[in-house]
Amino acid sequence: MEKAVHSSTTSGPAVPGEVTKTGTAIIDTAASAVQSFAPVNQIHQHLCAFHFYAHDMTRQVEAHHFCSHVNEEMRQCLIYDGPDANARLIGLEYIVTEKLFMTLPDEEKKLWHSHEWEVKGGFLFMPSVPGPIQRQDLDKVAKTYGKVFHFWQVDLGHELPIGLPNVMMAVTRDGQLFHEMIQEAEKRFGVSIEGERDSRASMTGPELGIHPLANGGGKGLKLELREVDIKPVESVAKVFV
Repeated sequence: MEKAVHSSTTSGPAVPGEVTKTGTAIIDTAASAVQSFAPVNQIHQHLCAFHFYAHDMTRQVEAHHFCSHVNEEMRQCLIYDGPDANARLIGLEYIVTEKLFMTLPDEEKKLWHSHEWEVKGGFLFMPSVPGPIQRQDLDKVAKTYGKVFHFWQVDLGHELPIGLPNVMMAVTRDGQLFHEMIQEAEKRFGVSIEGERDSRASMTGPELGIHPLANGGGKGLKLELREVDIKPVESVAKVFV
């Protein structure tokens, strides 16, 4: 059985494969000179947080979110296992306001987690951004909900993305995160979780309070693969003549 450990850096096992060749790099450079990267160019902020697997809170991962606004009520984030150029893309998160969250079906709400304590507890921060500046935006984030899937189980030392996507959750109270993981992050990014907690004491969460169905409804969640019969092509409606 594989042993799960918390993951907090990009120093895990190297991804198998040859080093990128010069010819490939030249093609990449030429293509990047003429192509538009509009979606990723909208990324405007880097958030560092900690996720745990929705079915196993002992498996915890440092998650670096690179986010863009879809509009004032929704953000979308690419999640990497670190902030460096060699970081692995391990997941994604959608972040919505309480207003949008409340429009979701009840079964869907269970897949979303609250951000109130993650922010107020100081566990979510913007590396290198001065506290007073980041707190202006995090005051908004504290009132939101997020839906996260991780595709790469770096905490198990996997060299490649293996298995089904995993639903992830965020901290909702003290004592859930490994203390050593928090200390490592504080040292690397020069932040004080406790100091930020004191500075964010006046922040508030969702106006209606944390919804009881959020955060898995208090239960563990895990995706499972189920085989089903595939409809034959003949049964698909013909839309082209």
